[in-house]
Amino acid sequence: MGEDLGKPAILGDSERVTYGSLLDHVSNWDTRLKEAGVARGAIVGMTGEYSAESVSLFLALLRVGAVAVIVGGTDTQNDENLQVAEAQWFASASMAKGWSIEPRAPGPPINPVTIDFLGKARPGLVIFSSGSTGRPKGSLFDCLALLSRYTPRPPIRMLSFLLLDHIGGINTLFYTLTSAGSVVTTQSRDPSEVCRIMAEHKVELLPVSPTFLKMMLISGAHTRHDLSSLRMITYGTEVMPESVLLQLRAALPNVELKQMYGTTELGILRSQSRESGSVWVRLGGEGYETKVLDGILWVRSKTSMIGYLNAPYPFDSEGWMNTHDRVEVDGEYLRVLGRESNLINVGGEKVYPAAVESVLLTMPNVVDATVVGRSNPLTGKIVSARLTLVDHEEPSALLNRVREFCAGKLSEFQIPMHVEVVGQQPVSLRFKKIRDTTS
Repeated sequence: MGEDLGKPAILGDSERVTYGSLLDHVSNWDTRLKEAGVARGAIVGMTGEYSAESVSLFLALLRVGAVAVIVGGTDTQNDENLQVAEAQWFASASMAKGWSIEPRAPGPPINPVTIDFLGKARPGLVIFSSGSTGRPKGSLFDCLALLSRYTPRPPIRMLSFLLLDHIGGINTLFYTLTSAGSVVTTQSRDPSEVCRIMAEHKVELLPVSPTFLKMMLISGAHTRHDLSSLRMITYGTEVMPESVLLQLRAALPNVELKQMYGTTELGILRSQSRESGSVWVRLGGEGYETKVLDGILWVRSKTSMIGYLNAPYPFDSEGWMNTHDRVEVDGEYLRVLGRESNLINVGGEKVYPAAVESVLLTMPNVVDATVVGRSNPLTGKIVSARLTLVDHEEPSALLNRVREFCAGKLSEFQIPMHVEVVGQQPVSLRFKKIRDTTS
């Protein structure tokens, strides 16, 4: 380990922190936590941005045996989530405001899930879902179990696109640090800024969402910066339209494209794409099992969460979880079609939005597309498309052009019956497409 102390652990526009410095930061937090009375079993809230101080605080909380509750929403949402987790302290640090550890709720927790876990005297982690389909769910993890799946690999420089309040951001941190690699931080999610950071710090691995990759292709940012260091792009969190994947493969022919799969509850599964740029992927690996029942993917994981803090336990008696993702199967490979909740039922026929979007994105004058369901008295739902255009078109003429273009490429029930033009497609804070179903 001694030879690694001088290597950069965290890089960004405003910081370059070596492993030796990071250990010093962790030791400083150890002292601060002890002085504040934070000990094993304490429940401590913190924000999820990537910085040397935040990362060292998180690592110090694990070392002391506390439960770290990581939040990343609005102040109101964060306060609600901290209440759900029964956080007893809130710790923060920034270059502008310094560090602080403020008491919140001095009493012991009453949630039976938390009480049972604290009896094991192990460091814990609580992260919350985005809440895009309802109230955010708080997932409690055993951090030692999470860490057990990470083994040293060749060091790599990885961009921290997803923050610590997301299981993907935790995966980035553990994957990189256990291999003495470097986490490259960015405060912006603008494609030009992200590509600039990647070029400046010679990023080798970029883990992002398909929505971000589409925005990058639209902006052309990848052509204005030297991305010759980039070896791999991993993508997940939502279905990748095949047409976008083909565009990405053509734009970055020397970069391996790898599909990932994971959920907040299960963690990030190991995956292997059939080939670079393929939508077919093999999932599983050590610690994970998968099965498909009636076209739905089920997963069992040795490193899954302990349970929800504010929702029913989602695993069956044998530890399997229904992901609610519809998949196609080809031997040992799967193709993820989308969440059941996103499927559009048109007179009994199932429409997968990503399949329709993939076709629409190949249309001339269309730079972006989001497909949702729209209520219809005859069929229950019809397919509706939100399109972002290069040049203005009259709505009626655009709808006719869409229908003519899709004829022969999609089944009749898949073809949009309604089209809306928008200037920019709405995306979540985690750069997932927002599919608010049209009523």
